[in-house]
Amino acid sequence: QVQLAEFGGGLVQAGGSLRLSCVASGSILGRNSMGWYRQTPGKQRELVASITDSGSTNYAVSVEGRFTISRDNAIKTVYLQMNSLKPEDTGVYYCNLITVWGTRRDYWGQGTQVTVSS
Repeated sequence: QVQLAEFGGGLVQAGGSLRLSCVASGSILGRNSMGWYRQTPGKQRELVASITDSGSTNYAVSVEGRFTISRDNAIKTVYLQMNSLKPEDTGVYYCNLITVWGTRRDYWGQGTQVTVSS
């Protein structure tokens, strides 16, 4: 059973930076993609950034040029470097892992709060 553990959330002033980490435990079979989603009260969870096991990345328009997603496959960890943070970046950030091994499976972390003060 795969489990995801997130680290690195917190409170930061606008213009500041934070780095989120997500470590996967358990066996990851097949092709996979890891990513970060953000959720704020009253809104659906939205994709912030994702990265495939071959290194292809995808970003939400709102974070392009400010956030960078990366991963270290050897230690099954994905990172989200967040720079030039804005108050609208505030939310609970969830780590996501998608595996495709015959069938698709989605795994989620417990979420970590990011609060950006103005």
